[in-house]
Amino acid sequence: AGRGGLVLTRCWCVLQAAAGILCYVGAYVFITYDDYDHFFEDVYTLIPAVIIIAVGTLLFIIGLIGCCATIRESRCGLATFVIILLLVFITEVVVVVLGYIYRAKVEDEVDHSIRKVYNGYNGTNPDAASRAIDYVQRQLRCCGIHNYSDWENTVWFKQTKNNSVPLSCCKAALSNCTGSLTHPMDLYSEGCEALVVKKLQEIMMYVIWAALAFAAIQLLGMLCACIVLCRRSRDPAYELLITGGTYA
Repeated sequence: AGRGGLVLTRCWCVLQAAAGILCYVGAYVFITYDDYDHFFEDVYTLIPAVIIIAVGTLLFIIGLIGCCATIRESRCGLATFVIILLLVFITEVVVVVLGYIYRAKVEDEVDHSIRKVYNGYNGTNPDAASRAIDYVQRQLRCCGIHNYSDWENTVWFKQTKNNSVPLSCCKAALSNCTGSLTHPMDLYSEGCEALVVKKLQEIMMYVIWAALAFAAIQLLGMLCACIVLCRRSRDPAYELLITGGTYA
């Protein structure tokens, strides 16, 4: 297929690998977001992750077009390949923009919903939201919204009347912690709101960086395809050689 085809083949292999990574990042965002969705009610935040999964899947599907065009160095196939990559590149730019928009909204969204989630906590018969609170407090090593004293204002705390916070507030290294506020040194001192915001912003940054990295790789693929197209259009002998003709 010629030196240009060899270069383009390598570029296509890189694109395929990048598409797989892109799908992995999107799936990771979905799985991780599920642990924090009670603190962030705007489901549209997942739009960037949905887009990058769709883009990665699309590139696997159109892989045959790229491979066939590379092997045969078809001008029509290569042109189609470049156009598809350009459209996907534009989509990646949209993902980056949406990622930054939703990343900026995280703090306001969490601040709006976290108090409602904590006030609805039920430690006796925990529902999904209550289990999410316990999970977050253990995972992020935090207690309450701003600190453990926030639990004193919750319905659950007033109903139990034992001056204790959930056991998920207890430091992991302590086995005899009861959550009692009379032993505050046994509890995590940092509040969960700031840590949840930080975690969600990190998740969004994964999407943004994946989209940026993939966009750069797409530019490389488009450049390789354009080089081969330009070589074919400027060198008729090269085209005759590929098609099996003769040149006099």
